[in-house]
Amino acid sequence: MAQLSPLLKQATPVVVDHGEGVYLYDVDGKRHLDFTAGIGVTSTGHCHPHVVRAAQEQIGKLVHGQYTTVMHKPLLELTERLGDVLPSGLDSLFYANSGSEAVEAALRLARQATKRPNVIVMQGGFHGRTVAAATMTTSGTRFSAGIGPLMAGVHVAPFPYAYHYGWDEQTATKFALRELDFLFQTVTAPNETAAIFVEPVLGEGGYVPANTEFMAGLRERADRHGILLVVDEIQTGFGRTGKFWGHDHFDVRPDIVLIAKGLASGFPLSGIAASQELMAKALPGSQGGTYGGNAVSCAAAIATLEVIQRENLVENAADRGRQLVEGARVIADKTPAIGEVRGLGLLVGSEFTTADGEPDAATAAAAQQTAAKSGLLLLTCGPYMNVVRMVPPLVVNAEQVDDALRIWGDVVASVTGS
Repeated sequence: MAQLSPLLKQATPVVVDHGEGVYLYDVDGKRHLDFTAGIGVTSTGHCHPHVVRAAQEQIGKLVHGQYTTVMHKPLLELTERLGDVLPSGLDSLFYANSGSEAVEAALRLARQATKRPNVIVMQGGFHGRTVAAATMTTSGTRFSAGIGPLMAGVHVAPFPYAYHYGWDEQTATKFALRELDFLFQTVTAPNETAAIFVEPVLGEGGYVPANTEFMAGLRERADRHGILLVVDEIQTGFGRTGKFWGHDHFDVRPDIVLIAKGLASGFPLSGIAASQELMAKALPGSQGGTYGGNAVSCAAAIATLEVIQRENLVENAADRGRQLVEGARVIADKTPAIGEVRGLGLLVGSEFTTADGEPDAATAAAAQQTAAKSGLLLLTCGPYMNVVRMVPPLVVNAEQVDDALRIWGDVVASVTGS
């Protein structure tokens, strides 16, 4: 009898029968508040009727139209619709299936367009599990261990993770930018550097937001040295942070944007967006793929955009995000076990630390597991896996946030004795 790989460790014991909105129902009929959203994927909630209907209708027309062989209407319509929400000037799209594929496509484009070999990534960033993307990932060694030698040409600069350094944000930002300049002097010369990759909020790295000064510093250095600024919006895009794009919080202009996760409400679809001029600098044949731009996924993505706009989900993410982070901070204030609560919109992380300020993965894991038993599904993240993250669907309402905070407060009190 075949079995799943033993390396696929489940974060919760739940075996799902069906989902609806912010809830998952297990095979025994128990209801769970899903504050994982499939790691930020089910942005419109589980089985939103409009998305389901769009996918069902498309399945009856065309499931797969390989997009370097034929064109199909959902692909063309999605491209037109994305033109209304993409950052100004980014008017050319390439579609793939997963976030890792989008990262590798952006890497390929950056190297070919600039004819430079090196890229810079941020300490604590996550960009995927394929070899190039794993090389660019520094949120944990588990993503790249045992597959070396890794890809050459990837260099790491600090991210302004103030709590980790024990500094205020301004000090951490000045340090990060100074070290980036030092990297240019000691490791990768600017004229050898094709791109800087950055997440507006570190995802797997612990839900750490960037800031305006840092992002402006990256943009200024990119402009000065002819380097491309690649903003990884795979987890932060499509309203997740309370603005349509995570980088909108920081008033920065990207050269390439990476999209996936919440784009199609659970159907596999990813992509990169750049200007026509930049995209044209890639080599012929360097973009393609069997399943990229799948017709059903594209139909679901169109419906997802419609739901986000019709139901004001970006605004809802901002409002419910403030409610969630404020409530989580009230809970954290009652226990020294949580050193910091942070996030943007509906990306909220609670970092667990010991009495002497060291990462406390054991208590974070105990809290996450206890929450699951109590009907609230959460995940952990961070280099030490000591951050419990809340990433509910964008359709979550105030009452559901209150329910989650009530459960979370009881969980934290029980596992910390506070």
